[in-house]
Amino acid sequence: MRALPFPLCVSRFALLALGTTLVIGLTACSETSKLPPGADVGATPTLLAPVKSLIPTVKIAPAQGWPEGLMPQPAAGMTVTALATGLDHPRWVYTLPNGDVLVAESNKPPKPDAGFSIKGWIMGVVIKRAGAGVPSANRITLLRDVDGDGKAEIRTVFMQGLYSPFGMALVGKELFIANADALVKVPYEDGQTAISATPVKVVDLPAGINHHWTKNVIASRDGSKLYVTVGSNSNIGENGMDIEVDRAAIHEVDPKAGTRRLFASGLRNPNGMGWAADGTLWTVVNERDELGSDLVPDYLTSVKDGAFYGWPYSYFGQNVDVRVQPPRPDLVAKAVSPDYALGSHVAPLGMAFSEGNSLPSSLASGVFVGEHGSWNRKPLSGYKVVFVPFAGNKPSGKPVDVLTGFVSPDGKAYGRPVGVAMDKRGALLVADDVGNVIWRVAGAPVR
Repeated sequence: MRALPFPLCVSRFALLALGTTLVIGLTACSETSKLPPGADVGATPTLLAPVKSLIPTVKIAPAQGWPEGLMPQPAAGMTVTALATGLDHPRWVYTLPNGDVLVAESNKPPKPDAGFSIKGWIMGVVIKRAGAGVPSANRITLLRDVDGDGKAEIRTVFMQGLYSPFGMALVGKELFIANADALVKVPYEDGQTAISATPVKVVDLPAGINHHWTKNVIASRDGSKLYVTVGSNSNIGENGMDIEVDRAAIHEVDPKAGTRRLFASGLRNPNGMGWAADGTLWTVVNERDELGSDLVPDYLTSVKDGAFYGWPYSYFGQNVDVRVQPPRPDLVAKAVSPDYALGSHVAPLGMAFSEGNSLPSSLASGVFVGEHGSWNRKPLSGYKVVFVPFAGNKPSGKPVDVLTGFVSPDGKAYGRPVGVAMDKRGALLVADDVGNVIWRVAGAPVR
């Protein structure tokens, strides 16, 4: 490697020193939330004016992991156990019909070299402190709880050599896996504990820079179509909209034809998906950053075929983001308001409808949401699993805390919730990518 010229070398080290100082000092920035708790939640959240600043608000819970004997706290009437520990950045969970649980151990794929930037370097430091800087295991692990005690007795490497796998969906005897660059499939037989078959590509997915790399997949009720989430390549399109083609969207895939089409767009970073009882598709979405602690609320919404949800030109309907140039008033006029705000910067990732659960009756109808937690807000938000009650196939009432205690009293992250799913016995599963645990939340034992 050729050495840098001395002045440039000094300049680079000076920048790094400045960057380190900035990272340390960012948490001392004075901008904080001004809304009362809960004002940024619900169908009509309070939206304050954007906060303009040269340096965005940065406050994270540095990753620590779980001390021996400590675990998250379930709500009253529930218990929590570790289904499996010692995993490698578990991001997503999927329950097979026989009760086996698949865990995607995954992280962001290598990023194309875009050159050095002080902002990029600072964000790299922030991501590493938050526990997201580890290499991807590119693996799916199978867990089997034979006796129903909430602890997996059988654990096998189900698949490996994947490319940042995330979402999984079984249709008949085919298992579909959403890699960071393509939707693939493998044959599956009931009870199988490992798959050695080479994955077959169903359709390419937008990849490349992968500012948001996670791709989720869900099958239609009849299995004829698959729906795949693709996040944006930026915060607000600041790198040009040419790299955002087919991103910030949900795609409908015809697995037999190997084709896809845009189902809905303007969704900055959709992840979890689920079907309501009336057959409507719902998703949770991470909204944009760097508008202050109180903007923009992340959300839970029904997804309409052909609808546009605003990104990057507007947020929560037709609230224009003036940072985005050139503006697109034609698209803003079409922007659909999401159904339900979850709160600003909570980072919702996992989502699961609650029907069929064995938890308290108050959680019988609604959606569980895994909130990965904020970096762009003071004070911290998210870092927990909540339940959004539904009535008449719509959100009704405020979120209820289901699993908390992921942040230590001194502000360290013991863990961070990501994917959530119901297991075959009606308990809630939670993937914790910092704690490297799959938690199982069940009803309190009968005495």
